[in-house]
Amino acid sequence: MGDLASNKLSWKTKLAYGSGDTGFSLTGTLIGAYLAIFLTDVVGLAPGLVAAAIYIGRTWDFINDPMIGWISDRTRTRWGRRRPFLLFGALPFGLAFILLWWRPPLATAAALTAYYALAYLVFDTASTFVAMPYLALTPELSADYDERTSLTTYRMFFSIFASLLAFTVPLLIIGTLRPENASRVLATGALFGLASAAPLFWVFAGTRERKEYSSAAPPRLRDSWKSVVSNRPFRLGLGLYVFTWIAVDLVQAIILYFLKYCVRREAQQDLIMGSIFVSAILSLPLWNLLARRWDKRVAFIVGVSFWTAVQLVIVTLGPSTPLAILLVLCVLAGIGVGAAHVLPWSILPDAVEYNEYTTGVRQEGTFYSVVTLAQKVASSVAIPLCLLLLQASGYRPNLAEQPLSAYLVIRLLMGVLPGLLLALGTLCAARYPLRRKEYARILAFLEQKRLSEREPPS
Repeated sequence: MGDLASNKLSWKTKLAYGSGDTGFSLTGTLIGAYLAIFLTDVVGLAPGLVAAAIYIGRTWDFINDPMIGWISDRTRTRWGRRRPFLLFGALPFGLAFILLWWRPPLATAAALTAYYALAYLVFDTASTFVAMPYLALTPELSADYDERTSLTTYRMFFSIFASLLAFTVPLLIIGTLRPENASRVLATGALFGLASAAPLFWVFAGTRERKEYSSAAPPRLRDSWKSVVSNRPFRLGLGLYVFTWIAVDLVQAIILYFLKYCVRREAQQDLIMGSIFVSAILSLPLWNLLARRWDKRVAFIVGVSFWTAVQLVIVTLGPSTPLAILLVLCVLAGIGVGAAHVLPWSILPDAVEYNEYTTGVRQEGTFYSVVTLAQKVASSVAIPLCLLLLQASGYRPNLAEQPLSAYLVIRLLMGVLPGLLLALGTLCAARYPLRRKEYARILAFLEQKRLSEREPPS
């Protein structure tokens, strides 16, 4: 591992930590892209019932996320505060994922809806148990402004590559999303569930937590939430992250509907999705470079604005659009997707040092629990609402010719609504106060404080 005193990390540590996002990206992408269309087009549930199952399953997060974040802040073991959760939670995380893709022999739509709501709740609990401590490791591994962008770049390489696999490989195994392929969907869920658990053991073995953080007195719950509310950089960082990732969630949830019905490219879905994610992976060094040369928030504004413009062009396409033009636009969109992946996650950790600077306490678990909770609360409303709009539009599963209202709603959810959310994210970034020089001043103060606390009194 790198020299913690200098905040520099070895490439082995970055590689080990980054690999952990593989599982979260595999499961998150499969759920975001395939769960809704699996439940409508394979299981046969109406979009409104799917919306209910997802909403019920996600509401547990309102308690689950902050509870596990707070517990991890207070955990004290010889392995640290965060890593034990990865060691003991990896297998339950992978196994719980499989439950989402089983079509149980239940006769009624109500029973199926109840099953998938419960399965979602079980998986989400297991996921939070490992995801929350994993995310909270980012600010603990390094406090360097640019090193965090580098660490996040490694992580986002694994994240985007896993998303590429999650979008393309299932289509090769399943074929088409129709009722007769339910057993193939389950096999795919089992394969990806077990594959998602494995990298967390590498994270446990390949990272170390800073001892001074683990030995600090655990914060009180009331003080933790007070710090979150009063931390302006965190509030704005949270805003840019949540708006950006709700846009990502919307596009992810609706893109297969768009490709299948609006541009009639179901047969080329793997090629189209591959073009987006390969482009996003290749763009990561670019955004890392621009964040170092400019500023993380400036790079974010440029990247997300570019993606918004391309996305609004893509949703105007139709069945007559040549495949080559669609692929070019998807490559351009992928460049913006790369920015949306790496930059919010490199901005958020800086608020942890700001909190320590103003309060004297570090509480990464609480901060990251609020981040994931806010995203899940927003998506637990946004995604079911989109499904309700889809049902209200007259959408019918596997119907070759959909009503005009269905095409309109799919395009709205694919482009216009995500564009508005990304615009709100850029507004938060424009107001974000922690620039490079201000953060360097805060970090120097904290390092000097720790040094003076280690020195014995004369």
